[in-house]
Amino acid sequence: MHVVATAGHVDHGKSTLVRALTGMEPDRLEEERRRGLTIELGYAWTSLPSGERLAFVDVPGHERFLATMLAGVGPAPAVMFVVAADEGWMPQSEEHLAALEALGVRHGLLAVTRADLADPGPATAQAAARLARAGLGGVERVAVSGRTGEGLDGLRAALDRLVARLPAPDPRAPVRVWIDRVFTVRGSGTVVTGTLPAGTVAVGDELALPSGAARVRAVECLKEAVPSVAGVARVALNLRASAAPERGQALVTPGAWTWTDVVDVRIRLVGPPADPGDGSTAGPREDGPALPPRLTAHIGSAAAVCDVRPLGGPIARLRLGRPLPLHLGDVLLLRDPGHSAAVRVLAGATVLDPRPPALRRRGAAGERAAELVEAAPDARSLLRTHRLLRAADLRAMGCAPEGEPVSGDWHADPAHWTRLRERLPGAVGRYAAERPLEPGMPVEVARRALGLPDRRLVASLVAPPLAVRDGRIVSGPGDRAAALPPAVAAAVERLRAELAARPFLAPEAGRLADLGLGPKEVAAAVRIGALLRVADGVVLPAGADLRAAELLARLPQPFTVSEARRALDSSRRVMVPLLEHLDRRGLTERVDDLRRRCRTPS
Repeated sequence: MHVVATAGHVDHGKSTLVRALTGMEPDRLEEERRRGLTIELGYAWTSLPSGERLAFVDVPGHERFLATMLAGVGPAPAVMFVVAADEGWMPQSEEHLAALEALGVRHGLLAVTRADLADPGPATAQAAARLARAGLGGVERVAVSGRTGEGLDGLRAALDRLVARLPAPDPRAPVRVWIDRVFTVRGSGTVVTGTLPAGTVAVGDELALPSGAARVRAVECLKEAVPSVAGVARVALNLRASAAPERGQALVTPGAWTWTDVVDVRIRLVGPPADPGDGSTAGPREDGPALPPRLTAHIGSAAAVCDVRPLGGPIARLRLGRPLPLHLGDVLLLRDPGHSAAVRVLAGATVLDPRPPALRRRGAAGERAAELVEAAPDARSLLRTHRLLRAADLRAMGCAPEGEPVSGDWHADPAHWTRLRERLPGAVGRYAAERPLEPGMPVEVARRALGLPDRRLVASLVAPPLAVRDGRIVSGPGDRAAALPPAVAAAVERLRAELAARPFLAPEAGRLADLGLGPKEVAAAVRIGALLRVADGVVLPAGADLRAAELLARLPQPFTVSEARRALDSSRRVMVPLLEHLDRRGLTERVDDLRRRCRTPS
């Protein structure tokens, strides 16, 4: 099916035309029928000559109800703009067209009503010229009378051609239904209605509201119960929700949208230049005075007060009064509800970043504007700002990830990733220089030094001659420092000298400390092969195990621990762990609980 909204000045026959086309009454309220004035959104539908089903969202034309009009037009992909032949272009015609221009609506047709009361030619020419200036110059024009039926067949045919030109929505797209009506049905509970522009909603789906989760209990489309419906469609959803939904809220696919109250946008002013009247210079404008500092932002059926901060040129930052689910490329309409009796549409604001960075430095606003002024609404643009984003974050911001992730589900700006790879060796080198006795730079320390959000990213940056070993980044064999710090090297030489006469009589921990070999110094010497740690507290010169195996091979085989101790002139404290070390290296092996023998080299 397809959805088209109406637009146009009050009392130009929008509801009459919808009634004539569908045979349904779009005015639901008694007050509307009594006053002959549309106050609330109305809904009606029909089948076109091609068999396509078309739903209308009929909007009020009075200036007092512009917010309601925007709630109906915002989610609709096309518009039927109505102008009366006997009155022509009127103030709310201009207001509604400014709204459509701000929202970027580019699909529609012009229906010139009351063709039975006046020659439709002048009104058609006047309206067509104004539509052309707003970017709708290619719309088809039809003269019609809702009262006599004149031109209705031509209008139906024109609507058929209009919907045939509309882009096909993606049924797999994330769901966002802006709620335009909420009511309760006895025995069923809460029901919400809205326009589904894309995606699919099915019975049993779990969706999200600002207040929490909502489960779809039933789906109706054009008063018919269906198991599922794909956009574009008018839908009524029976919900089981953790809190009562409200008009102006959005029902969305969980995790598929960015709920945000701060966005960076590109401003596009519409209509004639206007003076804010308060001396303000806030907000960018390239063709006239600036926007007021506080406006109301509309998207879908939502309206939120927002503060406007100019960043430079057409780029601004909006701080919204409440979080809204937004994507890159969404268009918010900005209006000034209190400037005068006529509510004024001022601009459209295209979202360039739904999760912008803080601006803390002097000059940061101008730099940000320069960065965004030529930005395209794509993943590359977001990554240039955010540098690193998960695939899920990119999708929630409205972009499909491009290219391969750099690690796990992380995507990176290529230039930033190159800079990180170039910075890592320097960071590792500085850490080694400051802490020469440590075995390498811990991955977590490297993560913090590079400002990375995930340790896995560090591992993906490591390239030869660096390597990750035991949770630390170390230099590879070809780049390892061959020498210990001078003080440690001197301590090792003192130990060697002390053990020259009895090389297997490992000193106690206290004596090691006296020699200048604390735990860190011993560990550093062991790492480069200057010392051999047989067990905790048992340290011997490098190569002592091979020399021990050579001497033990001269004993009658097999031999006991006591025989080995005497042969090596050592103590049981040293000999037991030394023999276990030789067993692990395959130089000796147990014969039974008491004896060992040296293994013959193969």
